[in-house]
Amino acid sequence: MDRKTFLQTTGLLVASGIAGKTSAAERYLSHEPLNTSHASPAADFPLMDLHVHRSNTQTIDDIVAKSKATGIRFGVMENINARSMGNNEQMKAYIDSLRPYPVYIGLQPMELGWSKNFSPEVIAQADYVTMDPQVVPNGNTYGETISVWVYASYIDDPEYFMESNMKHYMNILTGNDPINIFGCPFFLPAPIERLYDKLWTKARLQQVIDALLAKNIAIEINDLMRVPHEEFILMAKSAGVKFTFGSDTRNQQTGRMDYCKYIAEKCKLTRNDFFIPERQIG
Repeated sequence: MDRKTFLQTTGLLVASGIAGKTSAAERYLSHEPLNTSHASPAADFPLMDLHVHRSNTQTIDDIVAKSKATGIRFGVMENINARSMGNNEQMKAYIDSLRPYPVYIGLQPMELGWSKNFSPEVIAQADYVTMDPQVVPNGNTYGETISVWVYASYIDDPEYFMESNMKHYMNILTGNDPINIFGCPFFLPAPIERLYDKLWTKARLQQVIDALLAKNIAIEINDLMRVPHEEFILMAKSAGVKFTFGSDTRNQQTGRMDYCKYIAEKCKLTRNDFFIPERQIG
């Protein structure tokens, strides 16, 4: 199963228990319902999903219509790779194609070193850059690259994976490529999900927080994957890290944001805790 297919179905898998219950999943799914259609009147955070994609089943017009219907402001992102966006001209064409619409414009690079193919002036025309850590080089003792969304990922040594995973996190967060938002953090492959609380130690969480603060990078609360967890959000909030909401959706799932609203209210996040792009949109 490729990443796009997984992201379109993973919410159903987790909700139905197919992906297996972990202590983290139980906190999200068993204790309190998530399917509230609106945040409470007391909530003071922006309803803004900065991680939405166009697709064959979701056009930019569909996204704008959902924004009007739900009151959610959307940020539309495009993956940066050699096939679809590998030079200044392609990036500028993408940015210009979204300018007429009341949406934020994001970039989602897929590999480290991506920015060398573009001029800083063109990159700066986008509203933000999001990069996620979901493809982990050298993720097992056989030297294989692990895509964390693949259900049958082979991880023979969980601690070895976490060392490689943390190295990958730091390469993204401390590298030379521009980045505003760290997307979909702390998701673990299915074979080691049950070890979530053991593997995501406070020391590792703090290392991520320190790296985010050092470069003023916000962290995404991802609705579809239901990460990060409450412990991290409270630690990050206390340290002054900024947050965003993101769903990584490209179909009818766009606009739900149940986990985002649930965990933001539970952790008492306010507007001041959020990264908001500078450009004004209609």
